[in-house]
Amino acid sequence: MPATRSPIHLLQAREGTVAIEFAFIAPILILLFLGTIELCNALICHQKVTTMAASASDLVAQDEAITGTQLSDVFTAVNAIMYPFPTSGSRIIVTSVKQNPGHTGQYLVDWSVPFNTTAHTVGAAITIPSGLVTNNSSVIMTEISYTYTPPSNAVIRSSFTMSDTFYSKPRKSNFVVYTP
Repeated sequence: MPATRSPIHLLQAREGTVAIEFAFIAPILILLFLGTIELCNALICHQKVTTMAASASDLVAQDEAITGTQLSDVFTAVNAIMYPFPTSGSRIIVTSVKQNPGHTGQYLVDWSVPFNTTAHTVGAAITIPSGLVTNNSSVIMTEISYTYTPPSNAVIRSSFTMSDTFYSKPRKSNFVVYTP
């Protein structure tokens, strides 16, 4: 075999082609793999945010009255739903909404209790979907907001906020009475 190869022979050589093609495609495959993981984590986290809202609203609506200590327990319980995601980014507001007695179709905050955020002002007007509250009744509204931070920042490069709102009718009475 000659020590040097002719230029035509080099152009026709196929040794190492697979390695070169893999070198071109590997970064794209790795990026797709990491992107899939990050997207799945974000979707799982969003589902947990929705479950938090539904669970908190349901737990509060089960009784005729609730205390500040019981609501603190509810916040602890729904934050446990976020595992394995950190709960430091969760903000929760549980609010009892009643119809404005003087105006049909207008709603007021009966009471509101926050976790890691600010409560709605008692007596303030609030907007909710129509038909949820009728005369002499209320609805428990739970708002969840969660700041999601991707674990690797490979594809999703910055944190973003996920939120959900859930409504539950009180089960045992028309109103859930809150005692701080």
